[in-house]
Amino acid sequence: MKFIRIILFPVVPIYYLVTWLRNLLYDKGIKSSKSYNFPIICVGNLSTGGTGKTPMIEYLIRLLKNEKSIATLSRGYKRKTDGFVFADENANADTIGDEPFQFYNKFKNEIKVAVDSNRQNGIEQLRSMAEPPEVILLDDAYQHRKVRAGFNILLTAYNNLYYKDIVLPAGNLREPRSGAKRADVIVVTKCPKNISEQEKKSIIARLKIQKHQLVCFSYIDYADIVISANDSISLESLPNFTLVTGIANAQPLVEFLLEKALKFDHLEYGDHYNFKATDIEKLKSKELIITTEKDYMRLSNDGSLKDKLYYLPIEIKLDRPELFNTTVKSFVS
Repeated sequence: MKFIRIILFPVVPIYYLVTWLRNLLYDKGIKSSKSYNFPIICVGNLSTGGTGKTPMIEYLIRLLKNEKSIATLSRGYKRKTDGFVFADENANADTIGDEPFQFYNKFKNEIKVAVDSNRQNGIEQLRSMAEPPEVILLDDAYQHRKVRAGFNILLTAYNNLYYKDIVLPAGNLREPRSGAKRADVIVVTKCPKNISEQEKKSIIARLKIQKHQLVCFSYIDYADIVISANDSISLESLPNFTLVTGIANAQPLVEFLLEKALKFDHLEYGDHYNFKATDIEKLKSKELIITTEKDYMRLSNDGSLKDKLYYLPIEIKLDRPELFNTTVKSFVS
């Protein structure tokens, strides 16, 4: 992979210019971007790969759902449907994508969940409902500039901060670093729990924060149990198991499980991996399978794994939750 990226390095200036020019056209109003008269919060990143967008959306849902009616709107990456789809009792990872199905599975009685690659159309469909949402959370839409969200939350992972990176195809950035100026809040995700104040200040300085921007740091808080459809097991009681991951970066999870002195084999697949029949057959031979919640949404479609399939819940914890919460709620209200 590194060799291929070295070969593609000459393409970087072209990609940079195209994405920079596209942003400039939107910034100047030459390309149109639609604004709305109700709260829309966008959660996204500059880079490809996992920065923790799903836990952040869930954090916002928990923060706002008791005060406002909420809807999430995602693209529905790797789903097997097209256009606008509203999640109902027939929804699964194939119809709406794994992450939206995770939102629906957790909060189906409290929020609305929808997918549409055309975010403008998705917003219009949601707002035309008999009981329209008061707040829409846009999942992974930072580069979707046809919609002008009222509030932008930009995530950047501690181990892959955007100031260290370059644009595709030699780097991981979807657009130049200057795109960060559109954010209202920047959250450095997946930090170690013991990150020092001095290191935070160093990172903030290198991120070149604008005066209007709030910066927070977050870490992943893993549960002390794994959960299945009908059961739960404490981590300390787990026998040898097989860890199955299809996410962008499984290393933090692996390190957490090793710190717990747990014994396991690791089957690692690509991000948003669509498990095939041959994969399922292989997994049937395993005694106990632990996976991420996102992967659970796909694997649980096959009932044959029901009795042996568990996931490890996670939440994000912020270093300044009161300030973050107040800032978001002030925008919404």
